[in-house]
Amino acid sequence: MRKIVLIGATGSIGRSTLEVLRHHPDKLRLVGVASQANAAALAQIAAEFSTPHTVLTQRDGNQALIDLATLPEADCILVAATGTVGVGPTIAALAAGKTVALASKEVLVLGGAFVMEQVAKGSGCLLPVDSEHSALFQCLTGLAPDKSVKRLILTASGGAFRERSLDTLDQVTPADAMRHPTWSMGPKITVDSATMANKGLELIEAHWLFGLSSSQIDVLLHPQSTVHGLVEYVDGTVLAQLSPPSMTFAIQAALLHPERVAGPQRGLDFTQTLRLDFAPLDPRRYPCYAHARAALDAGGTAPAIFNAANEVAVGAFLEERLPFTGIAPLIARTLDNLPARAAPTLEDALAAEAEALAKAREAVAEFCSRS
Repeated sequence: MRKIVLIGATGSIGRSTLEVLRHHPDKLRLVGVASQANAAALAQIAAEFSTPHTVLTQRDGNQALIDLATLPEADCILVAATGTVGVGPTIAALAAGKTVALASKEVLVLGGAFVMEQVAKGSGCLLPVDSEHSALFQCLTGLAPDKSVKRLILTASGGAFRERSLDTLDQVTPADAMRHPTWSMGPKITVDSATMANKGLELIEAHWLFGLSSSQIDVLLHPQSTVHGLVEYVDGTVLAQLSPPSMTFAIQAALLHPERVAGPQRGLDFTQTLRLDFAPLDPRRYPCYAHARAALDAGGTAPAIFNAANEVAVGAFLEERLPFTGIAPLIARTLDNLPARAAPTLEDALAAEAEALAKAREAVAEFCSRS
């Protein structure tokens, strides 16, 4: 019986995780659960799974998350919290020798150097839960590519507006952005999919997870969302991981690693014609991705600034205070106003994030005052 702590239980990843837990009551037990603010849903989960430890972040604070992530009885901590609140619990869990199943992109975007430093000490184990990074992990059978690997390839659906005329993007609404063609996700990540900021975050995440430069990591549009990641080797061979577009596959792969058993959802149906299309990204359609790649190449605090600016911009779009086409310019403006600098400590990275959040909010307020 593997004992699980779930941080971020009421979001889309959390709900998929609960689906996996329900399917494997003989293998997985939920011993700790956390949510940011949804007390009613948290209580319902705790009652269903007889979970002894619960944390409501808004009430209990970040130290309570760290305490939850280091419970002596816990084996695996699944971090699916929105934003960078998961950085501290992730590092603490690794230091305590836990397995961390990481689903929060922002943890590595903000604290990649510090998380991977803890992984290198060898006390804990890090397993990726993002479908793309899980795919790469499965193709590589680990986090350490050798010299036979030429490049890693992340796939992208292209989001809700992948076929929409560029000159109409300034008219789209949050409701339009929520109509993702293949995935069912929360509002923030669904907008990030439409702007391709999510692929930028995943690029940065892949850099930290697998230790490769941005020049060795690419992205391809793949509208079917069936191939989640590819590894190209120097001999021209390409390995790929395929599964239906559901997070339960990647979540189960992490929670039961390295065991393979039947999951809550069926795999691909090869009695039907299977179409797989791939295409390069159009930089005119997805400028946020270019900003993320530039931030990764700049290093230091730049990825944290990119992430913070994107968070504010997407929030303003969802509140209908900023047009969809204003997201990328706001990110660019914030990056220009806050040049990258070294972040030797996690506190430095958090300070850069706070500064970027403030600058981005100022820019939104300025835009609103002109509108």
